[in-house]
Amino acid sequence: MLTIFSYTRFSPTRLKSGLNTLVLSTALLASSLVSAQSMAATDAGNMHTSWNTLLKSNVVAINNGHSTAVNYAGIKKQYSELKVYLDSLSVVTQSEFDSWKNPKQLAFLINAYNAWTVDLIVTNYPDIDSIKELGSFFSSPWSKEFVSLLGEKRSLDNLEHDLIRGAVDSEGKAVYGDPRIHFAVNCASIGCPALREEAFTADKLEQQLEEQTVRFLADSTRNFAKGNTLNVSSIFKWYRVDFEKGYKNTDTLAQFMLQYPDELNLSPDQQKALTSGKMDIEFLDYDWDLNAQH
Repeated sequence: MLTIFSYTRFSPTRLKSGLNTLVLSTALLASSLVSAQSMAATDAGNMHTSWNTLLKSNVVAINNGHSTAVNYAGIKKQYSELKVYLDSLSVVTQSEFDSWKNPKQLAFLINAYNAWTVDLIVTNYPDIDSIKELGSFFSSPWSKEFVSLLGEKRSLDNLEHDLIRGAVDSEGKAVYGDPRIHFAVNCASIGCPALREEAFTADKLEQQLEEQTVRFLADSTRNFAKGNTLNVSSIFKWYRVDFEKGYKNTDTLAQFMLQYPDELNLSPDQQKALTSGKMDIEFLDYDWDLNAQH
């Protein structure tokens, strides 16, 4: 029996139309893939954009620009945005982190420290007047393991002292070795250097660290010379060793301070006294009150 197939549905006109539709669909799919890849690349290059937006919206300069106040109530209302940012940091693997250059690594770690500190505060706000209230007799708030970073559950102490300050290379040399990080990481307290109003980024890290250092040292409420005594923040007592490890060829705390004579408002005689070791360095009490905007 002869079977005759109908080719009506495959007429040249309809076939051409079908091919056009297929080509268009393929083009749209390719365009979508390129767009997605482009967005992924953009996100990879600007992973701190959302954190930057939160900071710009909720951190304001006070004390003639030397300090900042944080709108924790505002961030609490935007907590979902903070959570998304923290989650984006948590998915970064150790191998991915290791592939980055030092400035990108350090900016990542500083932002992570600051963002998780803010997270610790806002989850307890407004029933808190100081970050120290979040600790106990046996442990400090900085020892709480609530930071999911680089494949591990970590504490703020681990992040600061091990990943930032304590990181060493295969030869035992400090990976970062920059004491100015103490003016960048923020402990949510009035006595602490300002929480910067923008995220730290690899391309601007050097400028940002220097600006943070200058704005803190120039604050005459926390660092000032009087007669033959230089009164400075307790930060320099707690982390003195970091300022005496040869950063820019400075092996003593006095030498580090002498890099910023104008910021500290040191007279020529005071600079000479500090250089010769004839000027005392005293450490001021630290204000642990919350750096909240009122």
